[in-house]
Amino acid sequence: MANTESLEQLYDYLNDEEDARTCKAIDDEACRETPKNYFLILISNMLTSLGDTLSNPKTVLTWVMSYVNAPVMLISFIVPIRESGSMLPQLFIAHYIRKRPVRKMVWVLGSLLQFLAIAGIGFVALSFEGSLASWLIIACLIAFSLSRGLCSIAFKDVLGKTIPKTKRGKLKGYTSSVSGALVLAAGLFILYKSKDDVGIEFYSYLIFFAASLWLIAALIYANIKEYPGETDGGKNGLKEARDRLGLLKEDKHFRNFVITRSLLLCSALTAPYYVLLAQRYVGKEAYLLGLFIIANGVASIISAPVWGKMADKSSKKVMTYSATLTAGLGLLIVAIIQFIPAWRDQNWLYPVAFFVLGIAHQGVRLGRKTYIVDMAQGNRRTDYVAVSNTLIGFILLITGGLSALASLVSVEGIIALLSVLGILGALKSATLPEVE
Repeated sequence: MANTESLEQLYDYLNDEEDARTCKAIDDEACRETPKNYFLILISNMLTSLGDTLSNPKTVLTWVMSYVNAPVMLISFIVPIRESGSMLPQLFIAHYIRKRPVRKMVWVLGSLLQFLAIAGIGFVALSFEGSLASWLIIACLIAFSLSRGLCSIAFKDVLGKTIPKTKRGKLKGYTSSVSGALVLAAGLFILYKSKDDVGIEFYSYLIFFAASLWLIAALIYANIKEYPGETDGGKNGLKEARDRLGLLKEDKHFRNFVITRSLLLCSALTAPYYVLLAQRYVGKEAYLLGLFIIANGVASIISAPVWGKMADKSSKKVMTYSATLTAGLGLLIVAIIQFIPAWRDQNWLYPVAFFVLGIAHQGVRLGRKTYIVDMAQGNRRTDYVAVSNTLIGFILLITGGLSALASLVSVEGIIALLSVLGILGALKSATLPEVE
């Protein structure tokens, strides 16, 4: 009893609750369970966020692939597979989720499958080499990415059923902030270990540890108290998918959101090119990798709670501000490289730029996630998430070709192009209506 009261007091403190708890857009039964559910969601997502960092395809998985002598062609596929693979099938699996009145176990299943997939990568790295190891890692990554699709749909739906509308942004903000602190610790650890002559065993054990985080998260998430919700739908998957794509034609609000979200991909797509610039003008010393990881972690700690509170008031403004910051930063870096050559060789420039980009990307993520959850309720929310994620998956595959253009177009030119998309995204998000 005392633990329950302490949990409620901490929940009230974090969410500025006073005499009466407000539960907008959820029923009274769910409202009573909100404090416990709040922290279960926070902890489980904190663990999976750390797991994502420790198995990041841009860093750790790239290192592992190089250690097993993977062909460069296969290494270039790991980022698009991880990002788009989790989105493309969502339109076709949403009908399965809609059949279930309680959907938390869909998230649990997805988390358990991610645990197995990441653990499989660690095992392959220890046991195989060359092309065989490369293809096995790619297969594990495909399984991992598809499993993320289950979690993505189910999470937003469970969040909408268990957490009041005006508290969702803060929850995401606190989750990102705590995750950022753990990422910071991981970056410091990797920075420390970079002094040693580490081999494949170190990276494999790092991946095994990352995998265990999804297993623990699944056990925690299973304890969420979720009351049965809508189950209408659940018809033929392909037919339902085709029907739901009609949302783009009939729902102007949703169509404009999808266009906005597509333009806001600039914050995620720009990140690798800052790393490429650092390697070109500063070098490939291992400490730079640690600094990039630390910069991203600190950005989450500082910005996520602020963006979260702002998103509860106006998530569309958060998208506008963060897209503007992304675009402005990109144009500034391009200008420095072109016109201030003495600065472009400074080793502080790129981690600082990555820090600012991390702040902007947190705003983009929290803004668009809060916006789409608040746009609708029940199965309409599930449809929105499934359709938008599937389309963004296709767009990611197309824009993923930008990495191949890097050898034909200057890295600075790509950053400038993505910055222009960021400006368009800021303008488009500013025209979206507020959601309440």
